[in-house]
Amino acid sequence: MQNSHSQSYKEAGVDVTAGYEAVERIKPLVESTYTKGVIGSIGGFGGLFAPDLSGMERPVLISGTDGVGTKLRLAFAMDRHDTVGIDCVAMCVNDILCAGAKPLFFLDYLAMGKNIPVRTAEIVAGFAEGCRQAETALIGGETAEMPGSYPEGEYDLAGFTVGLVDEKKIIDGSKIEVGDRLVAIASSGLHSNGYSLVRKVLGESKEVLEAHVPELGCTLSEELLRPTKIYVKSILALLNTMGNAVRGISNITGGGIYENVPRMLPEGRRAVIHPDKMPVPPIFSLIAEKGQIPTRDMYNTFNMGIGMVLAVEKSRVDEVVKTLTELGEQAYVVGCIEQGEQGVDLR
Repeated sequence: MQNSHSQSYKEAGVDVTAGYEAVERIKPLVESTYTKGVIGSIGGFGGLFAPDLSGMERPVLISGTDGVGTKLRLAFAMDRHDTVGIDCVAMCVNDILCAGAKPLFFLDYLAMGKNIPVRTAEIVAGFAEGCRQAETALIGGETAEMPGSYPEGEYDLAGFTVGLVDEKKIIDGSKIEVGDRLVAIASSGLHSNGYSLVRKVLGESKEVLEAHVPELGCTLSEELLRPTKIYVKSILALLNTMGNAVRGISNITGGGIYENVPRMLPEGRRAVIHPDKMPVPPIFSLIAEKGQIPTRDMYNTFNMGIGMVLAVEKSRVDEVVKTLTELGEQAYVVGCIEQGEQGVDLR
């Protein structure tokens, strides 16, 4: 006889039926990302992938993991959930791209206060879109309903990617020489960094976010929720045709120019960057003005319109810029490498 005080899992706040519905909604989204190496489908205890190792002397795996940070607060405020998954994929694949690796597959982790299947599908649609842009397969993930840990209308997400590169083609910055040129590739906006400061300076109420901002040419929410640009196709295409000209790659994420460019530099090499060589998108000027933020702090927090920086052999820099432009990127020569203490000077 059932105890009158017994409780169901649903009464505890976890709706298993909603979980089944979410899986059915996301299955076609996941399968839309499948590449040649995928084995099986979703639903197993692990994602299977058989990489093509042909032509590689010593295959090396490289992995990366990241999240989206407080940019999610704006997604909650606007009840818009279809772009943050793209951000999550981008933050992972752009990192491993810096070593010259091709992302093979991606897994996501999504934790929420309440599983709302339609919203879950919107979030996963973003993961899938990001994976298609990166030509990587979404082979698995976890959706965790955690009442008590998250409010019903909120969630957190993270991702994990694994890529592949031949050891002899790894880009680690060790070949960077004095005189090499620095090529910047434009960002799509703020990407996914500095949002705690953005929210403090610009506000995060729905009324503020829905307001049209003339200097941006769109609403504040449209600008702030613009997805992080994924550089996989263009960078890999560049490396495929003239990889030996590229000696270092830096993804400009948290910490901005000052913290990320030195990560690709060997000892005794210093990067000199001229900010006036590349246009700064209006969103950064707006943040700096409204928050009265010093220039150095801006370049130490935000990407300032630069998504990637490449250290390129001087004699081939024009060819690199031309190739990137043909691949649809906005690319500019913004500086050079000098002898000196490992770091960055903005001049």
